[in-house]
Amino acid sequence: MAEQPGLEFAALLRQLRARARLTQEELAEAAGLSPRSVSDLERGIHRTAHKDTALLLANTLGLAEPTRTLFVAAARGRGPVADVLTAVRGEATGAAAAAATKTLPGDIAAFTGRQAELSQLLGKIDGLAAEGGVVGICAIDGMAGIGKTTFAVHAAHRLAPAFPDGQFFLPLHAHTAGQRPVDPADALASLLLTAGLATEQIPPGVAGRAARWRGQVAGKKILLLLDDATGHEQVRPLLPGTAGSLVLVTSRRRLTALAGAEVISLDTLLPGEAAALLAQLAGRRAEDAAVGEIIRLCGYLPLAIGMLASQLRHHPAWTVAALATELESARDRLALMRAENLSVGAAFGLSYQDLSEDQRRLFRRLGLHPGPSIDAYAAAALEGTTLDTARRHLDELYDQHLLTEPAHGRYQLHDLLRGHARTLAAADNPAESEAATGRLLDYYLHTAMTADRHLASWSSAARRPPPGHPPAQSPGLSTVDQAGAWLEAERANLHAAVDYAASHGRLEHAIAIPAAIGGFLAIRGYGDQSALYQTALAAARQAGDRLGEADTLDGLGVLQVDVGDYPAAAASLAQAVALYGDAGDLPGQAHALTELAYLHVLTADYPAAAATARQALALARGAGDRSVEADALIHLGLVQQLTGDYPAAAASHQQALLLCRGLGNLEGQAEALNCLGIVQQETGDYPAAAASQQQALTLFSDLGYQAGLAGALNCLGVVQQETGDYPGAAASHEQALALFREFGDRLGQAEALNSLGELSSRTSATGQAREQHAQALAIARDLCAPLEQARALEGLGQAHLQDGNPGQAAAHLQHALAIYQRIGAPATRRVQETIRNHNLAYANPESQPAAP
Repeated sequence: MAEQPGLEFAALLRQLRARARLTQEELAEAAGLSPRSVSDLERGIHRTAHKDTALLLANTLGLAEPTRTLFVAAARGRGPVADVLTAVRGEATGAAAAAATKTLPGDIAAFTGRQAELSQLLGKIDGLAAEGGVVGICAIDGMAGIGKTTFAVHAAHRLAPAFPDGQFFLPLHAHTAGQRPVDPADALASLLLTAGLATEQIPPGVAGRAARWRGQVAGKKILLLLDDATGHEQVRPLLPGTAGSLVLVTSRRRLTALAGAEVISLDTLLPGEAAALLAQLAGRRAEDAAVGEIIRLCGYLPLAIGMLASQLRHHPAWTVAALATELESARDRLALMRAENLSVGAAFGLSYQDLSEDQRRLFRRLGLHPGPSIDAYAAAALEGTTLDTARRHLDELYDQHLLTEPAHGRYQLHDLLRGHARTLAAADNPAESEAATGRLLDYYLHTAMTADRHLASWSSAARRPPPGHPPAQSPGLSTVDQAGAWLEAERANLHAAVDYAASHGRLEHAIAIPAAIGGFLAIRGYGDQSALYQTALAAARQAGDRLGEADTLDGLGVLQVDVGDYPAAAASLAQAVALYGDAGDLPGQAHALTELAYLHVLTADYPAAAATARQALALARGAGDRSVEADALIHLGLVQQLTGDYPAAAASHQQALLLCRGLGNLEGQAEALNCLGIVQQETGDYPAAAASQQQALTLFSDLGYQAGLAGALNCLGVVQQETGDYPGAAASHEQALALFREFGDRLGQAEALNSLGELSSRTSATGQAREQHAQALAIARDLCAPLEQARALEGLGQAHLQDGNPGQAAAHLQHALAIYQRIGAPATRRVQETIRNHNLAYANPESQPAAP
């Protein structure tokens, strides 16, 4: 037997209330009715409802037309309940209803952080009176799950006392599953009903309803919270027209066209705030170390943190550490971030559905990008489109808060959004994805090679055709500054591209990219690149590419020299020399020999250095490689200078300088001038030495060559010492030391410390001199750098001599003399004269005097 009409409606009302997830009391409060009225209707005590009551209920329950009309008819006993049920089922795919309420949703007790943003918003109240005639509008935007609604509701509760004429809350459903965004006309009707108008008083059309709404709230102080807006078109008709009111709008889109709006863009939580939120929601301790790991894996996103906190709260047996481990090892981290029927992935999916097909494709392919950021050129390569199109699509993704822009023209995906994009990309045609990443790797390699030509004096990457194809569009890199700036901006991406290429079978790219950027890395003092070269070396060996292996070993050896790992450098360079020789690659062999000669210079094996440099010079001249010839001359000149043959050294450096000028090789010119300046200083031509070092400084600075800049500064300081400019010398040496420390050049630090110690002795600060030389000695001994050891020991001896400690002076000077004699340094005679002139007793040459 069918239910009676009143009982059928009662059942319908209970069903609709349950669907809206409201208690009887909440439904009554939101609709402006008494709880008794709702209870009586649901129990069938009142079999029909007044029209106004029915409209308020329909409005609060979020019923759209025609469901609302059918519901009102059923409530008044003038239509079948079955029609309402049919309409409700169809409403899931139909237009969303506007359901305004005159009460705000409940505040969140666990609200955490956002103090700066709250201060900005609360300060808006103070400015309303001064703005005169302007409605206060604040657009709160941010990515899915960032906490826009939570923030806006919390702020609205804080602001509510300032708006005594009412606070209205209206969801606009831009991202509600199964519902379309609210039409402005429906939104206005809902606002008017909530404000107290009867249905027959609501005019038709957006324009009429907007005017009626503005009239209804004119002269009043209301707060209107419009939640989850699609854009300014949906919002603008809903704005009050007179001053004194405040409108808060939340949106996943940047509402740049909403004139007069103050914008608050919510970012992820600070680590401390995120930890506090997780601890509060989960009932755990924020100090737990695993809490920090969980919030990091959540990308500090409030929605993700809240869902994991809910899991911890409802599973007391779970530990924070175990959940952190599960997250870390999960292949699909987003799949774990859910609570009941809600998930982070679903929230992201709603944002993704807002995109056009072209935008969706780019978003998916951004998930394939191996590095941390992307610009329009790389996006164009990845997407296979024009630069203008890529820029437009990136801007659109940025407007939708699917990308951030940490620097002008550079975009990033949040870690969780990157995971979502990768998941989506996994369903794409594999051949198309492979082509996209291939274009991206080609772009990075070919553009890096273009940049490399401005910076490196010799590049293995430029000596053979690169894999892949040049990009259709690439940035203009016509100057040293442009090349250096591009390589600096893309350094992390280039590293990531090498790892990606090596792990995805693109071995030629994994070999060629390090070769293309090696010169830049050396110039800028990036010494922590061993992993990059080891990846390239493994790729070369896997590919059976002997020349690629030689090129990589050559670059690795240069790096190992720079970081002071001399035994490893000797092994790498020797292998490179052998491989180049087996392949008959004379320029490559000559280059590796020049680097090996420099290594012999650093370890003070001057006979080996001279022989190796001459061998490199002969090979370079035979191969007609003037760049390597210049390098060999510079290193030969170094040996000649260090062994006291100054005329030969000056001639070698002058030849190298002429060759480099003819080649337009700025790095080589700077190196030759620096070395020539040392020869001029040691032969007493101080004006020429200062001029050479100043020219070298300018060139090193233009190149961004930090190691060269530091070295030239230290050499200039020596000239300043010799000419009595002690303040200038101190400044030069201190600046050099700071640079050497910044990029981890330990030999450079020892050189600068010894120079500072010598300056301190000149100015009678002997205690400071001993401390500086002692630091230099410790570094030089650790590096096995004999020349700087001897300098430090000599400096310690001189300081003790000044202090009247002949015994300690003799021990240090004798040890310095033994080293100078062993390596054949010109300083031998100077130390011998010091010992003789002061009648110092000779100590045991094998002793190792301690440095105080």
